[in-house]
Amino acid sequence: MAKKIRIVLTLQLNAGKATPAPPVGTALGPHGINIVEFTKSYNEKTADKVGQVIPAQITIFEDRSFTFVLKTPPAADLLRKAAGIPKGAATAGLETVGKVTRDQVREIATIKMPDLNATSLEAAMSQIEGTARSMGIEVVGG
Repeated sequence: MAKKIRIVLTLQLNAGKATPAPPVGTALGPHGINIVEFTKSYNEKTADKVGQVIPAQITIFEDRSFTFVLKTPPAADLLRKAAGIPKGAATAGLETVGKVTRDQVREIATIKMPDLNATSLEAAMSQIEGTARSMGIEVVGG
């Protein structure tokens, strides 16, 4: 018989560097799961991706056991790295803080494809371009 799901949470954590301190402890503590066990297994699975933000979708069951699935890094994070900027524009549309090429957008769309609801690479690229525009990043090149 399938276990009864209590809650599904998504946490965006630095790969290989999760600790039981907030935000992990604050999010998971009320649900009574073993926080140290979660951080240890998350860090093991993301050790090769240190320096990236890797979201974890955590399913917590009624019996306090849990499973988690790693997602792809946020598009905004990948775009910031590609453009070489610390953060997006405060007023998107009015200021441009960086540039990315269509090739970089294609690369990011390929990485994000499993988590996007796009049927083709072109559709995924237009989603990433929209994220770039909303961050004040200009997409250049053909």
